Amino acid sequence: MNDSHGRIVLLTTSHRVAPGLLSWPAWQVLREADRVLCSDDRHPQLPYLREAGVEVEHAQAGARELVDYCVGERRTAVVITSVEGESSLTDGLARLAGSGREEMPALELLPGSYDLPGARFLDLVQVMDRIRAECPWSGIRTHQDLGKYALEEIYELLEAIETGDREALREELGDVLLQVVFHARIAQDDPDEPFSVDDVAGIIVDKLIHRHPHVFGEESAATPEEVKEHWLRTKAAEKGRESVTEGVPLGQPALALAAKLGSRVRTEGLDVRLPAGEGVGYELLALAVRAEAEGTEPETALRAAARTYRDAIRAAESARAE
Repeated sequence: MNDSHGRIVLLTTSHRVAPGLLSWPAWQVLREADRVLCSDDRHPQLPYLREAGVEVEHAQAGARELVDYCVGERRTAVVITSVEGESSLTDGLARLAGSGREEMPALELLPGSYDLPGARFLDLVQVMDRIRAECPWSGIRTHQDLGKYALEEIYELLEAIETGDREALREELGDVLLQVVFHARIAQDDPDEPFSVDDVAGIIVDKLIHRHPHVFGEESAATPEEVKEHWLRTKAAEKGRESVTEGVPLGQPALALAAKLGSRVRTEGLDVRLPAGEGVGYELLALAVRAEAEGTEPETALRAAARTYRDAIRAAESARAE
């Protein structure tokens, strides 16, 4: 490939950034090009390019045609594509270049705009919008309808974490994220108190900044323990709680509930004796509080033991079958 034979530039753009936000090298090559082509006449960049004085042809570019156009007169042709590119064009150019019998222009792939981290989240929001509008099942769901699914997805996520299955972890995180976006989309339709996924994200962003003064403010924290102190102090000030038990959901699994209450008591330095009742419930309460104080999550520990028990049951079944 030789610049003296002209060049073909494949200019990739992303629909996940605001139209018109192209990189400076992209604007330079567009202004200097002898020919600019785009096969999609609804491409979001086109109005901004025309406004900037860049003439764009609506045409399906062919490899043979572009090579002949650029090689003969040392011209530059720019083809505007999506991030995924145009496979037929790139395949055709690769075949011509690989033949060894062609005079080829310089071939260049130039990113005109980039996806920012979290860009695919925008895709999820758009897909959810369409599903909510067009799917007969999803279009009538309520928060109450989806509650059980949220709980199921959280337990599946926990299992992926505890078993160390990375592929399952990625999938289950997506399922949990779907629940968040779905609930936010339902909330957007509320006639009295609507809110959107942007409102949800905005609240958690503000909360994270406020609870990390050692990152976003002037306080300092050199250890995880100091970070936890900051977190608990700012959280308590935000909530204005009259009791350490406020905000502890009673509907959570019993071992987790007992551990959370024990954690609140220990953190606040309260002198609260465990109730001296009889029966397995009080024994489990004491075990859960003790486990939390020793740094063990009782729910996680019991699930791990239950999995071991399950494996032993299966082994016994297999042995009996033999």
